[in-house]
Amino acid sequence: MPKRVFVFESLTASGAPPGLEEQAAAELLREGRGMRDALAADLAALPGVIVTCARGAGERGAWGAGVEGVTPAQGEAVAEFVARMSRAHEAAWIIAPETGGELASLCEAVPAGRWIGCSAEAIRLASSKNATRARLTAAGIDVPASSPSVTMEAERAALAWVVKPDDGAGACATHRYADYATARAAAEARRAAGEAVALEAWVEGEAMSLSLIVADGRAEVLAVNRQHIRVDAAGAVALEAVSGAVEPPVGPRGAALAALAQRIAVAVPGLAGYVGVDFVWNAVRGPVVIEINPRLTLAYVGLSAALGRNVAGAVLDALATQAGVGP
Repeated sequence: MPKRVFVFESLTASGAPPGLEEQAAAELLREGRGMRDALAADLAALPGVIVTCARGAGERGAWGAGVEGVTPAQGEAVAEFVARMSRAHEAAWIIAPETGGELASLCEAVPAGRWIGCSAEAIRLASSKNATRARLTAAGIDVPASSPSVTMEAERAALAWVVKPDDGAGACATHRYADYATARAAAEARRAAGEAVALEAWVEGEAMSLSLIVADGRAEVLAVNRQHIRVDAAGAVALEAVSGAVEPPVGPRGAALAALAQRIAVAVPGLAGYVGVDFVWNAVRGPVVIEINPRLTLAYVGLSAALGRNVAGAVLDALATQAGVGP
C-alpha cells in the first residue's frame, strides 16, 4: 500500500474547457469535484495513507484529516505539475477526460511504476469510440452498428442514429437523428470541419454502466449502474445523472454481465484498476457495449458506501499483485 498518493482531477485543478456555457461548465466542475473528493476520502480512510489533492487556484475549503491541498505553480503546465507531484509521491491517481488525448498524455507524464490505472496503450484505444468498437467487434462482443460498414438490413432495423465525437466524454456534443441518411450528412459535415466523429445506431433499451476492477486480465464487477439519458426536441443527447449500484452484480443479469466484463478485460490488454463500461441492455440482444472509460466515472461517487467496501483500497490491493501497470 503506497503511503503518499497524489490525486489530480483535471477540471477542478485547471478549470472547464473554454467555450462551454456557464451552466454546462458548472455541472462538469461539480461532477469532477464529486469524483475527486470521493476518491480522496476513500484513500485517506486507508491506514497510513496520506493524500495530496490538486485544487484550483481560487478554490477554498478544507478536506478531512489525511488530505492536503496543493495548487500548480503560477504558469506551470498541467503535465509538468502532474509529473512534479507524481515524483514526490509513491503513487498518482489521475482523473481526466480522454478528449484531445488528455488522459493519455497525463499517463505518460507520470514516472513509471507510480500510475494507478490503465496503461497508456489501453487509454489510447478506449479514447477512440471507433477503435474501441472495432476491437470489441473482433472479439465477438456486441456493439452498435456503425458507419462505414452499415448494411441495408442494419439501416432498416435501427430506429435512430447517433453522431458524437470519437474521443468525447459522456454525451458531450452527441446528437440523435431519425434516419441514417440525415445522420451521415451530419457526420460528414462535422468531419469536413475537422472533427473526428463516430456514427452509430441508437440502441433501444436500458442505458446502464458497469463499475469494474481489472487486474492481470481479470475483471470483477463492483456495481451495475443506471444512466439517466435525456434527448431534447432537437436531438441533443445529455447524461443527466447516474444512479449507482441499482442492482446486485449477482442478480438475474449478473452472469451475463460478469462474462461481458471478463471478455472486455481480455480484449483490451492494459485495462487496470477502476474501469467503467457504458452499455445498453436490449430486450433481445442483452448487453450492447457503447464505450469503455479507462478511468474513474461518476458512478464512483457513493460507491464505497453503497457496497460497504473501500473501493479505492480494493483497487490498490488488486493492482499490488499486477506487474507492469503504468505508462
